[in-house]
Amino acid sequence: MTSTTRRGEIWRERIADWWAGGWRWLLVAVGAVAATYLILERGTRGGVTLAIVIGALVIAAALTTSIPLAIALFAMPGLLVAERIGLGGSDLSVSDAALAAAFGTAILLGHRPYSRPLRNLLVINLVYQFATLFTVIINPYLLNTIEWFHAWMLVSGALIVGWALGAAGYARLALSLLVVTTSVFAVATLVVAAFQYLSGDFGPATPTWPFAMHKNFVGTVLAFGAVIVYLNPDWVGWTRGWARLSFLLMAAGIVVAQSRQALIGLLAAIIVAVIRRSTTGRSRWVLLLLIPAAWLIVTMVIEQVESQNRHNSVFQRVEWFREVYHAWRESPIVGHGLRYWYNPGELRYQPPQAELEVLASAGVVGLIGFIVMCVGVLVVLWRLDPRFGTLAVSIVLCRLVQSQFDIFWTAVQVSVPFVVAGICLGAMDHERRSKELRDELFAHEPLGRPVSLGVIEPRR
Repeated sequence: MTSTTRRGEIWRERIADWWAGGWRWLLVAVGAVAATYLILERGTRGGVTLAIVIGALVIAAALTTSIPLAIALFAMPGLLVAERIGLGGSDLSVSDAALAAAFGTAILLGHRPYSRPLRNLLVINLVYQFATLFTVIINPYLLNTIEWFHAWMLVSGALIVGWALGAAGYARLALSLLVVTTSVFAVATLVVAAFQYLSGDFGPATPTWPFAMHKNFVGTVLAFGAVIVYLNPDWVGWTRGWARLSFLLMAAGIVVAQSRQALIGLLAAIIVAVIRRSTTGRSRWVLLLLIPAAWLIVTMVIEQVESQNRHNSVFQRVEWFREVYHAWRESPIVGHGLRYWYNPGELRYQPPQAELEVLASAGVVGLIGFIVMCVGVLVVLWRLDPRFGTLAVSIVLCRLVQSQFDIFWTAVQVSVPFVVAGICLGAMDHERRSKELRDELFAHEPLGRPVSLGVIEPRR
């Protein structure tokens, strides 16, 4: 029997197994969503979205008996959804709700003990949390306290979720769920761009399905997916053809969305891949991509400057920077508080640059903690085994570079890179434990007795 025929039989068996149980879960899903929508639709904003979220949670909870981390796996696509759900008068996003559910599962059912690199990252994040605690105490209002916990969840909580999935052996499945979701976003973006171009509109493509997305949101999310499939670590096991197609799809989505920050972040990740080409296999020639990408970015900026439109992104950001600087001078040491822009009498927008945002929110003390956190995280991830650490450091660096041109502390854009970094840490520990188990089995085998590992020994 040829390998192709055997592979076909395996896939037919898998499809039959999926079909045998899939239709039952489909009925449960439809029933859960319909029932939840009928109960919550009246008087609840985002009733459809909330119904889907709760329906998915019900199904995942039912699967937990056989798959302990089912809720965390179900949360992976939800991490990429920024749409708001109205629950109890709150303004919670789907991404935050998914992260919270996954975090609870990871804490209760995740593998222990944590590896040393993960513990180091959690401690480094505590440095930032301690630095911002001063502004929470000095500026006492509810959103300030809530955002302090929220920031911890976006970094440490996301790392723990990713660790739990990777350490349990679900690294490939978790990353695949993220990539499939970003691929759907890329297709939606390209479809919108095609219709726009046919009508003569060559502006940024911003899809409204499966939910409304800003160009910089969809651009940064597609950049995360592009980084994952571009590096395509050997322990993930995707075929090169599938990974290459996915990368081209998402790169095209970034271009038509015209998100400059996403493109720059992706280029930073590509540079890391070239630096570690002994592990990634990426040739230096890929750096030639920097030329057309840089030309595209410079061209878009020049067009906006020459337009003299005081309301475009370039001039608007310059004005915002000036206003935020003057606001920071009123409280330079501890800032005005996290999420201060929701308070009456303050600037009514979130500063569109990472360090400036932290400076205005938490002052010089908070900025020092933020810089220590960013540098410390990159150093820890860079020192990992390159097979696992390259993806982790690339996707976090991608986010940090993006945030030099836009807001930083926001759901999805922060949680997803750190979840991926956590998956890399967990997968590395899972491989280590598997190797130790194999070595232990070998050590306990009697001498002269062949060990069956599915490997055909050469004929003597």
